[in-house]
Amino acid sequence: MLRLVLNAGLMATGLVLVAQTASTMEPLAVEIITAEPVEMRVEHSLTGEIRASDSVVASFPIAGRVVEILVEEGQKVTLGALLARLDPVQQEQALRSAEAGLATARADSQQANADFTRADALLQQGATTRAARDAAEDALQIKAGVLAQARADLDRARKALNDTELKAPQDATVTDRMAEAGQVVGAAQPVLELALSNGMEAAFEVPEVLLTGQIPEKTVRMSRLSDPAQEFIGTVSEVSPLVDPVTGTVAVTLTIADPPPGLSYGEAVRGTAMMAGEKRIVLPYAVLSATAAGPAVWKVDPATKSVALTPVTVESYQSGSIVLSGGIGKGDFVVGHGAQLLYPGRVVRAAGEAE
Repeated sequence: MLRLVLNAGLMATGLVLVAQTASTMEPLAVEIITAEPVEMRVEHSLTGEIRASDSVVASFPIAGRVVEILVEEGQKVTLGALLARLDPVQQEQALRSAEAGLATARADSQQANADFTRADALLQQGATTRAARDAAEDALQIKAGVLAQARADLDRARKALNDTELKAPQDATVTDRMAEAGQVVGAAQPVLELALSNGMEAAFEVPEVLLTGQIPEKTVRMSRLSDPAQEFIGTVSEVSPLVDPVTGTVAVTLTIADPPPGLSYGEAVRGTAMMAGEKRIVLPYAVLSATAAGPAVWKVDPATKSVALTPVTVESYQSGSIVLSGGIGKGDFVVGHGAQLLYPGRVVRAAGEAE
């Protein structure tokens, strides 16, 4: 028991001596940093797809079996260029039938016209009755109606045959093939997607959680996956008001004012947006020490210039710095370089400051 009392007394005496020594020693020159909150800016990168600003879906106005697709994705086409064909057998038969019908109707109309002319001349000579003349006129009008119907049938048959060919509505770029040769398609069923202009935009599916807090900047840095070093700028033009119930994402569209050479529709790109976060204390990594409980820093008492090891909460580690979410507040003084030489109560001064 006596030995324990003696040991305790010696330890207490040692601590007093250390404290006296710390207070009487010359202040140690160290780097003293003033803690200031910094607005954290967080980068988020997502992958999107390049698409046309203006596009149209090309389709046949009639149903049929596709016999040929003449273009590939990415191919540029000009106004009136043939894109695809349907099997035209039925339309060709209908056209020949309509042409035959028109020839018959034309011959019948000519015969009715001749009969009417003869009946009218005989009536003038008194060689026939008015009833016969009127009957010939009625027959002429009927044949004229049949002739008009035959001409309309021929026009429809020609249009139906023309509709078996799908042509470009204007200069465009093929961005998608939605049907292949041998496939039976219905009227107005999408066959090809065409980009109608040189304008480009990028479509992204953004997780809803990224849009519920701080609003990201409208300007987004973008790059091609095949060439990450070449960056270009996209501007947010549209944010969907709806959340996809399956993926939990929101459709965001970016307009690309100056796309780099070689950028094509359907190409994958990466977009990086900056988002402002909450303010945090950011300190150089040199301030970091440790206790048995975890990370700590040497905090300087502004009145006495003595230091104390203060536990801190590290939110994240960055290149050359640490981000703190607790333990140190705005305006606190923290030791940077030279912290490895400290012990509790040590008096310090800022390096370069006169003693």
